[in-house]
Amino acid sequence: MNKDTTFSIRIASRDLDTIKKKAKQARLSQSDYVTRCCLGRQVVVIEDLKEVAKQLRAIGNNLNQLTALSNMGRVSIVNLDGMTQELAGISAALREIQERGRWSR
Repeated sequence: MNKDTTFSIRIASRDLDTIKKKAKQARLSQSDYVTRCCLGRQVVVIEDLKEVAKQLRAIGNNLNQLTALSNMGRVSIVNLDGMTQELAGISAALREIQERGRWSR
């Protein structure tokens, strides 16, 4: 939606600081944050996805190492295909969550 109007209000500096902080946490501009709050739209804050992504990459690396060892005949693993597909699905879901949080303004 095109922003074509300015709206000014007087608020306590403490409240403004809180709005700035919450807008930053939600990865929204102050204008978008206040507009969403006032119109009853959902403001979603997703924290700590970096740590989840890091752990997911570590699991993927371990899975790749097991696959390589299995292909060399060093370890005997029954079936890693299901695990690989599951990991790919989780990775895709994580990317979708990150993109929605980044672009759903």
